[in-house]
Amino acid sequence: MESALEEAQNITYQARQLASEEQLMLYKKLLKPRLIEEKMLILLRQGKISKWFSGIGQEAISVGVTAALQKDEYVLPMHRNLGVFTTRNIPLYRLFAQWQGKPDGFTKGRDRSFHFGTQEYRIIGMISHLGPQLGVADGIALAHKLRQEKKITAVFTGEGGTSEGDFHEALNVASVWKLPVVFCIENNGYGLSTPTNEQYACENLVDRAKGYGMEGHVIDGNNIIEVYTKVNEIASDLRENPRPVLIEFKTFRMRGHEEASGTKYVPDSLMEMWAKKDPVENFKKYLIAEGVLTETEDEKLRKALKNEINTHLKKADALPQIASDIETELNDVYAAYTLKEEAPSQHTKELRFIDAISDGLKQSMQNFPELVIMGQDVADYGGVFKITENFVEEFGKNRVRNTPICESVIVSAAMGLSINKMKAVVEMQFADFVSTGFNPIVNYLAKVHYRWNQNADVVVRMPCGAGVGAGPFHSQTNEAWFTKTPGLKVVYPAFPVDAKGLLISAIQDPNPVMFFEHKALYRSIRQEVPTNYYNLPIGKAALLKSGEQLSIISFGAGIHWVLEVLEKHPEIKADVLDLRSLQPLDTAAIYKTVKKTGKVLIVQEDTMFGGIASEISALISENCFTHLDAPVCRVGSLDTPVPFEASLEADFLGKKRLEETLLKLLAF
Repeated sequence: MESALEEAQNITYQARQLASEEQLMLYKKLLKPRLIEEKMLILLRQGKISKWFSGIGQEAISVGVTAALQKDEYVLPMHRNLGVFTTRNIPLYRLFAQWQGKPDGFTKGRDRSFHFGTQEYRIIGMISHLGPQLGVADGIALAHKLRQEKKITAVFTGEGGTSEGDFHEALNVASVWKLPVVFCIENNGYGLSTPTNEQYACENLVDRAKGYGMEGHVIDGNNIIEVYTKVNEIASDLRENPRPVLIEFKTFRMRGHEEASGTKYVPDSLMEMWAKKDPVENFKKYLIAEGVLTETEDEKLRKALKNEINTHLKKADALPQIASDIETELNDVYAAYTLKEEAPSQHTKELRFIDAISDGLKQSMQNFPELVIMGQDVADYGGVFKITENFVEEFGKNRVRNTPICESVIVSAAMGLSINKMKAVVEMQFADFVSTGFNPIVNYLAKVHYRWNQNADVVVRMPCGAGVGAGPFHSQTNEAWFTKTPGLKVVYPAFPVDAKGLLISAIQDPNPVMFFEHKALYRSIRQEVPTNYYNLPIGKAALLKSGEQLSIISFGAGIHWVLEVLEKHPEIKADVLDLRSLQPLDTAAIYKTVKKTGKVLIVQEDTMFGGIASEISALISENCFTHLDAPVCRVGSLDTPVPFEASLEADFLGKKRLEETLLKLLAF
């Protein structure tokens, strides 16, 4: 026995507290992904799969962590964690179908390898940007904690991913909120080809745990017994005493980042050393030395697993290929949803725009006990605009949550709440700050339903706009960043009645909604607003004025610019169309007014180039060209950042050029 263990680089297995059956169970779970990988590498060379990220040498981490979790606890793996999927007993033919891009996979051929999730098996796959994965785990764990469920969440990252800001944000939030998350770092020596000494300067990544006020552990990632027993011990404690834990698993990647990368950058001596620490072969030798396993039994087990693999491969090979259907592709971008109308009441109260937002948000909190509001200073302080003032008294700090300054992880956490059967409203303190949360919005929330049929029940509130002297970082109206992104809905009301009804609709909608609220309208616009809980359809424009001379199309503050100019010129008879929603866009209403008047002016506050007005102009040209009596005209702001000084800001805004452009169009 001693010679076998010496040959295994003296990996010490403390397995005697585990029954022989449990040790064999771990070995079977460890061997299965290894044999699958060996088969996949053959298929890759044969051109039967397109890509492979090998986890050979790291299987003990995936298997050990997943085996220590309860079956209904979420695990968030990376692209080298095949052992997570096999330990959760996903039928192999479905995995093979996924890698072949077939319908019986998990993404309908839309995403590859391990970029998918499955609620059935409580696995939430990664995206290539890595970092949001960690924040999603925070959100899943938060939902468990709010429901007082004794569940933990495990999330994986590599040592390279720990350099991303999302890593810091996720650990910090988990620590502050005491979330039961096991953060697993697979330190395998290289981020693609970059060695660890070029990635970070600390001796151990787990040392960072101290900075977040959380405990940390270093575990031999090639020792299946150590991984399983220590994670099991940690998990059991976390279920009773919720808090985050950081674990650094020391291991090595025996193959390239993906197979095309190769391993030429790795010194031969390092490869040889880690080859001797192979987790599968070492554990096999230990079990044989301990009399738990025989060579004959091992051969029999390998034969059975290979037969299972080959049987499922044949089943996957026989499955039909994806049949592309454009209608299906477009329909799957959003989760199917039909608005259940909640009619406005006759009883009204005069409210400012800001009060209507607050009213809609409060009534939504009352209607959805699973709804959580997150944002900077939204709790006791009530938000910088006081929209959530006094919410804590009614709903408590569990549901009205102050966040650290970390937009990215909070958006990701909102995604995690949606995965775990809750709703979220995230307040960007200013719409400009969304840039630091841009990645999870456009790459996770927007794409998740199309990728693997998971909705993102998230509303991101966006206080936006100029006219208040706030300068370049607090004045943008950046809706065009998001109207370009399939999978997001974009709502932009101009009046209190619409603001309340559309916010309620946005929260009811299971899809991600970017909800723009113009700051200059907050306290300047008043309206009689129904006092009840009512909704308005997203994607329906409102015709505010009717006339025969021309059509003016706008939204947000631009609508009020238009109404001011028309009040100054009562002789002008124009259709005024308030879009209210930019995605989906009410093209039917647009085409109807254009065909009626033959002249069109589109007004936006955003800078001119690349704004939503450009897209609307193109749609009109393509669909209503023969009805036009003049070129489509646009009014927008200067193509500069937003200046703060009053005269500069006035020159910047398209409002200054609106009247002149309108009169020129009329005279054409």
